[in-house]
Amino acid sequence: MSQDVHQPVPRRWLALLFIAVAQLMVFLDGAIMNIALPSAQQDLHFTDGGRQWVITAYGLAFGGLLILGGRLGDLWGRKRVFVIGLLGFALASGLGGAAQNLPTLLTARALQGVFAALLAPAALALISLAFTDARERAKAFGIYGAIATAGGALGLLLGGMFTEYTEWRWGLYINLPIAVIGILGVLTVVRDPGIPAGRARLDVPGALLASGGAVALVFGFAKAESDGWAAGVTVSMFVLAALLLAAFVLLAAKVTSPLLPLRVLTERNRAGAYLSLALSVVSMFGMFLFLSYYFQLVKGYSPVQSGAAFIPMAAAQALGSTQIGARLSHRVRPGLLMGAGYAVSGIGVLMLALLDVDSSFGYIAVAEIVVGAGIGTAFMPAFSLGTHGVELRDVGVASAMTNTSQQIGGSIGTALLNTIAASATAGYVASHQGAVSLTGLSLVHGYSVAYWWATGFLAAAALVAFLAVDAGKPKGEPAIAAKGADPLELQGVE
Repeated sequence: MSQDVHQPVPRRWLALLFIAVAQLMVFLDGAIMNIALPSAQQDLHFTDGGRQWVITAYGLAFGGLLILGGRLGDLWGRKRVFVIGLLGFALASGLGGAAQNLPTLLTARALQGVFAALLAPAALALISLAFTDARERAKAFGIYGAIATAGGALGLLLGGMFTEYTEWRWGLYINLPIAVIGILGVLTVVRDPGIPAGRARLDVPGALLASGGAVALVFGFAKAESDGWAAGVTVSMFVLAALLLAAFVLLAAKVTSPLLPLRVLTERNRAGAYLSLALSVVSMFGMFLFLSYYFQLVKGYSPVQSGAAFIPMAAAQALGSTQIGARLSHRVRPGLLMGAGYAVSGIGVLMLALLDVDSSFGYIAVAEIVVGAGIGTAFMPAFSLGTHGVELRDVGVASAMTNTSQQIGGSIGTALLNTIAASATAGYVASHQGAVSLTGLSLVHGYSVAYWWATGFLAAAALVAFLAVDAGKPKGEPAIAAKGADPLELQGVE
């Protein structure tokens, strides 16, 4: 028998602390490695193509296995899968830090992705199940949202510090002490109140189709960035992804225990949260990327200075999630709160679209604060709605869909906006032959065009939130509803 999920989990706030510390490891890793890669490339003597594969190997494994990782948590227990993911991620990080050649580093990065796909959805599921009171749940997801959105900025700062003052390997070794703290804490205080009494069988064909389709999709976006959207391999990967994912959906509609039950996707509040998250992350990935380029290539900042320059955004994201989002979640409808947050972030990104070569850091900091406050406010209810109202047996896979939305959005944002910026920069150069000091002007022009597109994606995310979220009360018995007050029912949603 499982514990009554409507009863508060003892020591849940301490459990949240350790879950958050462990999850922070995943959020930090990607940003740290992006900063550390040039040093790793120089040390291990691999090509630019190899550098791209260090990023791609992680993304393929993580994005391709998230749904499977979430379902394994539902079948085996989320705490058990979380600990396995945490331990495996740490060991893979140690292998990467000790790597003496590119194949070893690629293997380590792929293994990091595999274990992150176990860890990330289990973390979100454990938080969802631990906090059943509506107000406590809002605070918990506010903290989680702050970590999720600020982790990237902190990773840039730490990556710069490791690269500039120590060596790139510490960007991976840092995960070992974090993992030790996380494992000890999770084993001591974290409980899984939602282990089903009956165990369903794993949908192996569905797992193969879903993982294959997700890998093909992520790889297609990676090849689009490097080879172009019309390249044969890019088009082939997108076609393969469409075929595999279509077959996956058809299979899910027929089998008794599908890997991803369609009931998880067909409830409009959750579907709206997933889609709006994906659209907003397209913009956020591009914004981080181009602002980092701007600091280093246009302003000439060092890696540490570039990381520190993101502090205003990280602080605003934390405040937006914990103070604005969490506090207003009981007074403002989730769709309105999310839509307003995305819209405010769009204003900040629009300010970045107006940057020029000589823009002051004060102006940039204001834009960062606007972006951070808005996205932090929006992400808090979005993360909560991603697992709202699901049946107990589906909490893990619903959490995986929240992570998958972000992963796919990030892949699209990196590939699409990078292509747009590069094309705009090349066009600017072609039309300004003979101009003086062209490099900075052309780069900023390319970033500006990409920022306009990023603003459009945030506007689309806001529109989805306004129209799709709060459409009605989720069907089925909500396994993680609030004790005596459902979070959506507090807003009058029937």
